[in-house]
Amino acid sequence: MSVQERKQRERAERERLIVATARELAEQQGWDAVTTRRLAERIEYSQPVLYSHFRGKREIIGAVALQGSTELAVAVRAATAAVSGPRARVAALAHAYLAFAARNPAVYDAIFRLDGGLAFAHEDTPEPLKDAFAALLETLEEVAGEGVDPGLFTETFWAALHGLATLTRAGRLPPEDTGPRVELLVDRLAVV
Repeated sequence: MSVQERKQRERAERERLIVATARELAEQQGWDAVTTRRLAERIEYSQPVLYSHFRGKREIIGAVALQGSTELAVAVRAATAAVSGPRARVAALAHAYLAFAARNPAVYDAIFRLDGGLAFAHEDTPEPLKDAFAALLETLEEVAGEGVDPGLFTETFWAALHGLATLTRAGRLPPEDTGPRVELLVDRLAVV
């Protein structure tokens, strides 16, 4: 291995460590607790080393969002592949999405609530964000209904899921009613 290859590998490892540590700290104490000073202390590197990877917290949030989007896409695809029939796939998608949001609140916030400097719904949208949307679209396009744009339907269904995830987490909706809410959403919106 060349010196250059070793340096690139070490840089990538430091970057993964920064993102993993930021994510862990955010999940434990919230994003307000994530500062470059605290990250530098936790990973035992100086703040200038952090800044050589990320220009600041915003870019770190963006990196967590990209990583989380990849994980969300994997979770949705795994859930929908495990069942058969359009209705069962839509219900599995909804449950997987809401479970991901509940298990990973800081990551969910990084993807959907915080400014990570990422473009959504543009040509320059990063691939992990596009793929997370595609994971939803793959299942939802089959139940959008005659004459309904599948992308628009997916956006609307996604907005409903986001509302359920956000309101449940905020204590505005009782979590024990998540199942009936998903059933209602699937029965009323999906044409199966």
